[in-house]
Amino acid sequence: MEEITKQIENAHLLVNRIRSEVGKTLVGQEKLVDGLLTGLLTGGHVLIEGVPGLAKTSAVKALAAAVQADFKRIQFTPDLLPADLTGTEIYRPKTTDFVTRKGPLFNNIILADEINRAPSKVQSALLEAMEEKQVTIGDTTYALPSPFLVLATQNPIEQEGTYPLPEAQVDRFMLKVLVEYPSRTQELEILKKTSFAEVEKISPVVSCEDLAGLKRLVDQVYVDEKLKEYIVNLIFATRNPESCKMQTGHYIEFGASPRATIFLAKAARVTAFLAGRAYVTPQDIKLAGPDVLRHRILLSFEAEAEEISTGQVVADLFDSVEVP
Repeated sequence: MEEITKQIENAHLLVNRIRSEVGKTLVGQEKLVDGLLTGLLTGGHVLIEGVPGLAKTSAVKALAAAVQADFKRIQFTPDLLPADLTGTEIYRPKTTDFVTRKGPLFNNIILADEINRAPSKVQSALLEAMEEKQVTIGDTTYALPSPFLVLATQNPIEQEGTYPLPEAQVDRFMLKVLVEYPSRTQELEILKKTSFAEVEKISPVVSCEDLAGLKRLVDQVYVDEKLKEYIVNLIFATRNPESCKMQTGHYIEFGASPRATIFLAKAARVTAFLAGRAYVTPQDIKLAGPDVLRHRILLSFEAEAEEISTGQVVADLFDSVEVP
């Protein structure tokens, strides 16, 4: 344990350097940065939701710049085709054969901007890439580079020209991070940085090899057996709310999948790692829980009619399940 603790303390300095570089262009949004770091350190995809102008795209670009990895931004539109993501086979008349031209998905970090504006065929092509880490072009299947991470943004207020994401795809996202407005002090700093000062260039801090080492370190963060049971109890309570006497339990139509159990444990480990600890506490699970669960619990029409949000249900869940 002492050996791992020392390694985590050294790695924590590296993570702070990443934060420092991202902070050159991004003001505040610590929760968003933590969510993106969680995705990087676990290989989990992240869905970012917020109104326009809250630096969602800027945050992803800044993080990608701090990592020596191939980065590509894809602007999702209603006329997008699967081949625009995966690539296609092109016929060459001179040689009378086909050559494969790979698409933008063959990069380490993918920014899927306004992901809910693409039609279902494009979503299914992205779904294979997210889950299987591979892409099929013609009759051939190609492995995607490692690491492969999809960081997607969506706008919750403008629904014209959008396509609801399939539940199967939403469940593939490890986290759903909600981005809020900055405080008055932060907004003043944003104004000074963007309009009255020269924008600092972000320097790369870690390579893909460094990320792989950090991932292995996160996997060594200790999770006690009682905390493993606590995670399972939380997920089971979303499927059987009566077992823990949740006040908002009757609003749940469908509970979280087993994927939530896996991702909650991973996110809790990263939360402990980012705090410089080699072990997980119940508080780490509580901090990671909302981002892991908010897009996995489906509420009934009654909840919508009474304006009950998933956030309220998740908060009630953590209040109702006994902490070890």
